[in-house]
Amino acid sequence: MEILSLLTMVEIMVALTVILILGLVFVVFFEAYRRRHNHSHVESPAIFEDPNSLKQVPCPSVVDPAEKYISLIVPAFNEEHRLPGALEETMNYLQQRAAKDKSFSYEVVIVDDGSIDGTKRVAFEYVKKYTVDNVRVILLGRNHGKGEAIRKGMLHSRGELLLMLDADGATEVNDLEKLESQIHAVAKKEFNFRDSAASDSSLRLSDIPIAAFGSRAHLEEKALATRKWYRNFLMKGFHLVVLLAAGPGIRDTQCGFKMFTRAAARRLFSNIRLQRWCFDVEIVYLCKRFGIRMIETSVNWSEIPGSKVNLLSIPNMLWELVLMSVGYRTGMWRIRT
Repeated sequence: MEILSLLTMVEIMVALTVILILGLVFVVFFEAYRRRHNHSHVESPAIFEDPNSLKQVPCPSVVDPAEKYISLIVPAFNEEHRLPGALEETMNYLQQRAAKDKSFSYEVVIVDDGSIDGTKRVAFEYVKKYTVDNVRVILLGRNHGKGEAIRKGMLHSRGELLLMLDADGATEVNDLEKLESQIHAVAKKEFNFRDSAASDSSLRLSDIPIAAFGSRAHLEEKALATRKWYRNFLMKGFHLVVLLAAGPGIRDTQCGFKMFTRAAARRLFSNIRLQRWCFDVEIVYLCKRFGIRMIETSVNWSEIPGSKVNLLSIPNMLWELVLMSVGYRTGMWRIRT
């Protein structure tokens, strides 16, 4: 009787395990199928408002010709306290550069990802100070995730070059010149691009698909010594999973400092589906699928208190990587060209 009871318990456990696995597989495939249309995240249009006149400003699209040299996209979720410092540094740099170079034009696009603090108020203060032509705000209404906030900002930017940077100011904004110079060097060497001011060529920088990734890989040894243990564990484990999901090529996929030409941004952000932490990995995957030239460049970076990455981020990251693998490998996530 005891043997029969033991066998019965084992059979029940096996059956429950099988049911659990099948249920998990069903949930993964269902969610991947639900996201097969990449624009199902946020259907509401992006609206720019001039806080001085209270009039709506025409909303550009990344498929339109570039109107600025560079766009800086800043995703912000409950960044009332960290955003002002980052914006002050950013605007000072941009104004100084514009004063030295009259051909340099810019815009900063702040995407409020459903903040419940004073982020919206802070953002609109900068629009009032610097005018809606130079600083614009997109309100997502509710929190969708960093990936979605950046996607929305990229799709409604006007620059030849588009830079995503974090609201905490962890990376020095003048490091954008490192990414910028790398993009220009690759464009000249591999695409025979010459600056339009010195050439009658119809080829523009915005037409060349290049992605430049800011990297903290050179700081990894120092980071291991100073970071909390769970962030080191997360980093190492995540690097392994990323290698399996997207393949080799970029050592630091998660640095929030990336620059794209307009052509690259148009292809990438018209297809991206992941909304939160792993959208960076999807960017690398899509770059490889499109054959977009990728560059990785070291940048100065410092850890700013208030990071939203914690132990609870691990399940979400793994979940998104599984969704990405299933979505693309089964063909459910079709790539728009």
